[in-house]
Amino acid sequence: MNFITKSFSELNPTELYAILQLRSEVFVVEQDCVYQDLDFKDQKSLHILGFKNEKIVAYTRIFKPGDYFDNASIGRVVVAAPERKYGYGHDLMKVSIKAIKDHFKVDKITISAQVYLQKFYESHNFIQVGEEYLEDGIPHIRMIII
Repeated sequence: MNFITKSFSELNPTELYAILQLRSEVFVVEQDCVYQDLDFKDQKSLHILGFKNEKIVAYTRIFKPGDYFDNASIGRVVVAAPERKYGYGHDLMKVSIKAIKDHFKVDKITISAQVYLQKFYESHNFIQVGEEYLEDGIPHIRMIII
């Protein structure tokens, strides 16, 4: 897996299309969730693209403090279903956390995590803060790294 970080303006049309396709495949189709993925936040974020054999199979977007939450944040964490068995999600999170530290020079990170992934995020030093809530009809929790 090869990871690269790009701003929105650095994404080429093929990469942007692949990102949107992967997000739609997982968040809309697989999770059977109708929601507005195109939220005008992509333009503010840095995009972490995970390539395998020249195909984007893993992705996150990261935000500097104040652009999504008060702290820096990671969102749209996604790995293509056939690739999950290889542990790429863990690699993706490590790269995303490092990218926040490198680009934004901060350590505090907030995420809105799907409840069923709580243990996954805890393995990356996130802790739950607050109560469970619904986001787009899916149970979520706020988690932070301090």
